[in-house]
Amino acid sequence: MSKADGLEASENGSLPAEEPVASPGALAPEVFMHAVEHAPVSISITDLKANILYANRAFNATTGYTTEEVVGKNEAVLSNGTTPRLVYEALWGRLAQQKPWSGVMVNRRKDESQYLAELTVAPVLDDQGKTIYYLGMHRDRSDLHELEQRVNNQQRMIEAVLNASPAAMVLLDRGHNIQLTNPSFVALTAGIARGQPMGVALATLIDSLGENFIALRDGGRPFTGREICFDLGGYSQHWYSCHGLSLQLEDECASTFFAQPEKHHLLLIVHDITELRQRQQDSQMNAIKALMAEDELLEGMRETFNGALHRLQGPVNLIGAALRMLQRRLGDQADTDPVVLAMREANEAGLQALDSLSDSIPEPSTQARMPVNINQLIREVITITTDRLLAQGIVVEWQPAMRLPWVIASENRLRSMLKQLVDNAIEAMSHRSVTRRELRVSTQVDRQVVRIEISDTGAGIPSELAFKVFEPFYSTKPPHKGCRGMGLPMAQEIVTEHAGTLFIDTAYREGCRMVVELPFSATS
Repeated sequence: MSKADGLEASENGSLPAEEPVASPGALAPEVFMHAVEHAPVSISITDLKANILYANRAFNATTGYTTEEVVGKNEAVLSNGTTPRLVYEALWGRLAQQKPWSGVMVNRRKDESQYLAELTVAPVLDDQGKTIYYLGMHRDRSDLHELEQRVNNQQRMIEAVLNASPAAMVLLDRGHNIQLTNPSFVALTAGIARGQPMGVALATLIDSLGENFIALRDGGRPFTGREICFDLGGYSQHWYSCHGLSLQLEDECASTFFAQPEKHHLLLIVHDITELRQRQQDSQMNAIKALMAEDELLEGMRETFNGALHRLQGPVNLIGAALRMLQRRLGDQADTDPVVLAMREANEAGLQALDSLSDSIPEPSTQARMPVNINQLIREVITITTDRLLAQGIVVEWQPAMRLPWVIASENRLRSMLKQLVDNAIEAMSHRSVTRRELRVSTQVDRQVVRIEISDTGAGIPSELAFKVFEPFYSTKPPHKGCRGMGLPMAQEIVTEHAGTLFIDTAYREGCRMVVELPFSATS
């Protein structure tokens, strides 16, 4: 090989060589002696009884003994006395089979300090295959052992903290594959998934986080305090506060030692704040009840005035019609006829009374529109009407969609509409002839609308009246009930305000089913 070739080899990571490399058999014995003497590993050679015949410099540095102090002494001089007897039995058993042994022992230095020796003992055979010496090589791995134990202890402590933490935690890779969870997360997903695999619950959680999770996954942007709510059926509603972090972890493969690829992981931490939110909601219920009582009083006044207008409109219309007929019959004499003049005064007085009543009708309460949780509104209505439901012996079956998109609406108006429908269902089941009293309320997402179904087991509404019941002042209830027939028209008015629809499911045969469909934004 030329000198230039040697330089090129050096640049490629190999040692340059100008002279041919000698074969091992051509090396002088002193070369092997120097190699062993200067080796960075503690080396000793003993006879068959483990008496030391030779020790190199690394042996002296590790044990603190000079060569003169250990030559002729047994290797037991290094024993600390704490290594189990089974270790020595295994060592001598392997050597008796002329096989090397590797293991760990606790050794003692000259200054009585202890260290952990990673030891390999191998038999040295002569040409006839007979063992003539033992070659021992060991290194002090105390620091490495200490580091390993520290890492193991830290891992145990971290696992203990994670397992005991009430916060649910999950570590994901960029493909949303679960890398690590704690028991709290397992319990959380078990409640959300309802018997389905954990991946289903995780997908639901990720979907609920929406843009926050996308920004975390794609841009590594953390988020904190993102609240989500799940309705799990019955009266089980759970609120969670979520936090997300991005982690960069190093690859563990040897092939990537000098070029670490990016390993992007996502840590989600979920705190259950249901108890806090329930306490807050309990404290808000009194205010909601007072607000609904005020709204009901206002709606009652509007219904009364509208009823009075309706009743007064008929006689005024009859007077007006009679006046026009009389004027046509009398012709020019109508302007002086006392009956016509009296009817004109009565008609004008009636019209003024109608205008006065119309101006006196209270305006519906106004509220800025905002994102509204329909499940929450229904839950509040059921809570408010609990006393009436219990008094009538009505069983409630509440089947909410686990997650509904927000509806942009007037919260108070929608709550009043839902209460009107629930009140109608209660009244339908309050008749003595109704023995099976069940109120079923459910929500779901159907295309681009939130669908609400309120079903009762009352007498039902004939299909031919499915549209007529929404006409003002029409009621299927007996007159002695004092009903003015404005409940459903007002409910329909509220639904129409929100670009929705309210109708009766005529295919339902167990009573009456009211269906409300409210549109939601595709980006909600």
